[in-house]
Amino acid sequence: MPVTSTSMRAVQLTAWESEPEVRDVPVPRPGPGELLLRVDAVGLCHSDIHVMSCPPGTLPYALPMTLGHEVAGTVVEVGDGVAASWLDRLAVVHGVWSCGTCHNCRRGQENHCLKLDGRVGCGLGKPGGLAEYVLVPSERQLVSADGIAATKLAPLADAGLTAYHAIRLHRDAIAGGSTVMVIGVGGLGHLAVQILARTTDAHIVAVDTREAALESSRSHGAHTAATSIGDATEQLRRDRGSSLVDVVLDFVGADSTLSQGSGALAPGGRLVMIGGAGGSMTVAKGRDLPLGWHVSAPFWGPRQDLEAVVDLAQRGLIEADIEIVRFSETLEAYRRLRAGDVRGRIVVVPD
Repeated sequence: MPVTSTSMRAVQLTAWESEPEVRDVPVPRPGPGELLLRVDAVGLCHSDIHVMSCPPGTLPYALPMTLGHEVAGTVVEVGDGVAASWLDRLAVVHGVWSCGTCHNCRRGQENHCLKLDGRVGCGLGKPGGLAEYVLVPSERQLVSADGIAATKLAPLADAGLTAYHAIRLHRDAIAGGSTVMVIGVGGLGHLAVQILARTTDAHIVAVDTREAALESSRSHGAHTAATSIGDATEQLRRDRGSSLVDVVLDFVGADSTLSQGSGALAPGGRLVMIGGAGGSMTVAKGRDLPLGWHVSAPFWGPRQDLEAVVDLAQRGLIEADIEIVRFSETLEAYRRLRAGDVRGRIVVVPD
């Protein structure tokens, strides 16, 4: 049914270093090649908190900007050139709104699109999904997903995709019964534990300061769980005869986790920095890192990885731990997220 309303509510950031507001904005209409989604579910993310906290001039985003980059919805209108078969289909939005034509896009690395210019896409420089409708620039930015609830689908757009991409990039190091440490098993890390448990034979080590998160990680397949990296390596030494780790997936990214995580690496080991807690480290040959070290910082993920993680969810192999809130509760939910009072992923649904 065509959309008849001309205005909608949206959660927008209107000023830097401030809280977002609920505002009335026009309903967008699809032009050639574009699709309009009725938003069914949106995941909240710590990246949103980072954007809100940035001083003026830090990010090349124009304000006001509608937030929300983990979006699942139903296609309700399409522009010229888009197949009508998209109508009424549930889909998840690939939030990296790449050009599709540059060197990196052509080789399946849309998350490294050469033309992003800092404005990544949905809810991160472009209008996001914390609204009643969201306009998607191309069907390339959608992955259809039958047989899964929108509330379970939305977190896959970032939490699932980012975790899957980081693991895929290092599958050669994870193969062969390796030991993989996941630091921070919250919103993204709990999905990383599931992906590792379902797609690899790795010994999975979960590290988190919260006992509830560790208990969840055990239920998702972690073999070792500890409240600190030091306790985790001691458990490994006692139970497996070696405290060394082949791959560290750091979903925190603080100075302490980077330092201690790198200190746990085996020769040839890999430290993968995913979290954005502001940490840094110095890398050099002949210093504290083991022989043959690798340090990387993957960014989000390409469409092919979103398709893969949606497939895992459709087959019942992974499932995000979620807490559902109504649209009218979004601002309070962001306050809780900022305070660290959230387990798993908060998902916003319409009132």
